[in-house]
Amino acid sequence: MKTIITYGTFDLFHIGHVNLLRRARDLGDRLIVGVSTDEFNLVEKSKTTIVPYEHRVKVLESCRYVDLVIPECSWQQKVEDIQKYSVNTFVMGNDWQGKFDELKSQCSVVYLERTRDISSTSIKQAMAVLLQLNRELQ
Repeated sequence: MKTIITYGTFDLFHIGHVNLLRRARDLGDRLIVGVSTDEFNLVEKSKTTIVPYEHRVKVLESCRYVDLVIPECSWQQKVEDIQKYSVNTFVMGNDWQGKFDELKSQCSVVYLERTRDISSTSIKQAMAVLLQLNRELQ
């Protein structure tokens, strides 16, 4: 059995997330997704999420491409997770190109192309613009 692992925040679940998960799952037989906790996002990534961790986990658990969801609590846990779950391939979006190459001593590392013109950040920015326009119209 070939096990794949990926990590992310998965805030405002969108088609880019679906594409990443589908393409990651196509690389093996089992897909594990590490979901960044709210605390990890705030402390280590300096960002807040709109959707709480527990809700993001439930959304990912309902996705047919995902076999197991685990919490991502630190940058350092990746090696431990790769060993614990006998991971063959570590997958991330190509916006992280080269950032996890040190994991190549543990497993194969693949950077998948991101879906064009979609990201949680761009959705949040569009929502902020719409909220501002709505305020101005009132």
